[in-house]
Amino acid sequence: MGTKVCTTRKGAVRGRTGSDGVTSFLGIPYAAPPFGPLRFREPAPADPWEGVRDALEHGPSAPRAPYAPPMDVLIPDADGGQGEDCLNLSLWTPHPGPGGGLPVLVWLHGGAFSNGSGVGPAYDGRAFARDGVVCVNVNYRLGTDGFLRLPGRPDNRGLLDQIAALEWVRDNIEAFGGAPDRVTVFGESAGGMSIGVLLAQPRARGLFHQAILQSGAAHHHLLPDTADLITARLAAKLGIRADGADLADAFAAVPFEALLPAQSELRAEMGARPDPALWGEAVLNMMPFEPVLESLPLPSPDRGVRLLAGSNREEYRLFLVPTERLHLLGEAKLRRTAAEYGLDPDKALPVYAESRPGAAPGELFDAVATDWFYRIPAIRAVESVPGSYLYEFAWRSPQFGGLLGACHAVELAFVFDNLRDPVYTPMLGAEPPQAVADAVHGAWVAFATTGDPGWDAYGPQTRTTMVFGASPDTPAEVVQDPRAAERALWEGVR
Repeated sequence: MGTKVCTTRKGAVRGRTGSDGVTSFLGIPYAAPPFGPLRFREPAPADPWEGVRDALEHGPSAPRAPYAPPMDVLIPDADGGQGEDCLNLSLWTPHPGPGGGLPVLVWLHGGAFSNGSGVGPAYDGRAFARDGVVCVNVNYRLGTDGFLRLPGRPDNRGLLDQIAALEWVRDNIEAFGGAPDRVTVFGESAGGMSIGVLLAQPRARGLFHQAILQSGAAHHHLLPDTADLITARLAAKLGIRADGADLADAFAAVPFEALLPAQSELRAEMGARPDPALWGEAVLNMMPFEPVLESLPLPSPDRGVRLLAGSNREEYRLFLVPTERLHLLGEAKLRRTAAEYGLDPDKALPVYAESRPGAAPGELFDAVATDWFYRIPAIRAVESVPGSYLYEFAWRSPQFGGLLGACHAVELAFVFDNLRDPVYTPMLGAEPPQAVADAVHGAWVAFATTGDPGWDAYGPQTRTTMVFGASPDTPAEVVQDPRAAERALWEGVR
């Protein structure tokens, strides 16, 4: 136990060393607070400081509304404060000082671009540092501040924050034992979708050398016209009548006590009235806040970034089981959604039903939505970069009478090798299998360290996929082209 001082380009920081030899440095600013005159602007450089700055507690995370029930119990979120100085990061290292040359993992959290935080016990990076990897967790702007389209202001400010954090890693990580040319960025859900965008951004080129995309890949974004619709609807909800260059100032004048609940209400309204005339193509994603792009190209192999991507087998159950929608969805909704996703219901639904005898419409809905949102984008990402790797997480949570299954976000505790933290108990139950955590966490460490997670790369002939936790006796198993008939249905579909 004790403290350790490392020096960044802005000043020295003091971290705390635990009994395991891992030193944490928490709440380090990588950019200036994005408020006041910097509201809705690109991230600006952080101010330097004199002396040694304590980095012993996590910094505030971005202002955001809490998850709506029952997600507020199931999905881990930080209990710490929110505040203006939210563009900060935390890191864990086994070698607090220059000369370590260690691989680096940079975590981008999920939360539908409007919730979540990079700090807190759920994403504690100590296990990665224990295993020889410097782990960096990033906070970035969310919701209106991070992603609402505003005239005269840059789009995708939350993504610009992520780039600024990666620039901080490039410029400073050597002081904490990391190697700036061995950086792997990894993220889940909105974090994985962010990486899918960063892979095509010129400003992000060279800032990371590998990427792990969990349950989110090159798929989700808003077209500018749709983003403008959402801005107009949120403005109307808040009683804002300004337009043009005055619109950003009008939003800035709304206190967070009113702005954050309005954001949550907007998403609820989208779910209650999924009319494309109101929301554009956002009705498919059900997320009012996303990166705004004219198009989202697949990752290009000329970036030189190797990928590890994948999804959970029953992702969409997180949104169906706790809300009791799994058994309420009918055949009409199933067929309509399949058609909206670009499938022919008459041809596709029998294929899904064949491998799920007796499945109710809600269970088939989960399978189709899981593929559209998560599995197919992951496959397309690794297909686009030869030498990349595909996984599927299949361990089924026993919660909700076993119905929760291998749902969205269930893999997080396994990735961070943090099964025993009580924050994960509502999602995982009392006895999640450590052997699966050893396999998943070990694969992430191996990929960050060597570029090889421990199985063959994905290719069009074999379609090699590592499946984690499919049965109690099989923590990891290589499978060739799992559910091939269902995968083939999506060929040629957006």
